[in-house]
Amino acid sequence: MSKLVIVGTVAFDAIETPFGKTDKILGGAATFIALAASQFNVDSTIVSVVGGDFPQKYLDILSEKNIDISGIEIVKEGKTFFWRGLYHNDMNSRDTLATELNVLADFKPVVPENYRDSKVVMLGNLHPLIQISVIEQMNTKPELVILDTMNFWMDNALDDLHSVMQKIDVITINDEEARQLTGEYSLVVAARKIHEMGPKYVVIKKGEHGALLFHDENIFYAPALPLEEVFDPTGAGDTFAGGFAGYLASTDDFSFENMKNAVIYGSNLASFCVEKFGTERLLNTTNGEVWGRLKEFKSLTQFEIVLQDS
Repeated sequence: MSKLVIVGTVAFDAIETPFGKTDKILGGAATFIALAASQFNVDSTIVSVVGGDFPQKYLDILSEKNIDISGIEIVKEGKTFFWRGLYHNDMNSRDTLATELNVLADFKPVVPENYRDSKVVMLGNLHPLIQISVIEQMNTKPELVILDTMNFWMDNALDDLHSVMQKIDVITINDEEARQLTGEYSLVVAARKIHEMGPKYVVIKKGEHGALLFHDENIFYAPALPLEEVFDPTGAGDTFAGGFAGYLASTDDFSFENMKNAVIYGSNLASFCVEKFGTERLLNTTNGEVWGRLKEFKSLTQFEIVLQDS
């Protein structure tokens, strides 16, 4: 089992979808990543920052999931990062109604000393310079560094993004972001260009249409599990990344073949995330449910076919 460092936001979200709306609830990329990774036997820590308005009960929730919170800085006189969003009827498009950086504006991450030898680092969506500073704090070079990013940094910090991409092993982005980053419509061509920017492995998320894993000339595709209802897509991509990173850290196997399994585990956990608002479903997901849904994935994708010579 490897140690896992997770850097990202621990935040408040307020969400409105066609199925309802919430007031401020627990959210943030690092929160979803860590909760997903906690499904595995992995020693993880969150590196983040919150304000004095962040409830102790939320920190307790993370601790109860065996997530180390010593790397979460509490700025007592500050306010926690806040995001409010409105999802449209297709649940794929949304409007950001409010983004309040608050204490995140001056965030300088500090990796706990006892995690600076971690084999796996999961860089959640933040400014690329913050992500680089985490890598530079590690005492030894991690065996696997996974990066999540978004189009905002492509628009506003592209040079810094290119710098951090040269220091990582895996990048996880969605199809729209892959096309923007490379200027290529074909995801196969886009993945090849992203490889040239640094990452050995490229994971392209396609939401309800699954995910693609690229390494050299190898491609693996994992579908998303068809669901009857999707209540809230917030955090689904982060949950995928957390399942992906958590599985790999728990197995100590960072090969392409094992990353295929990690993609399935990530997709599996993301399918739970969207069934309730915010983190609610992840907080109540049991091991039995996870294994049961993995069987559904297997039956969805496994088949036998007789190949005949022409």
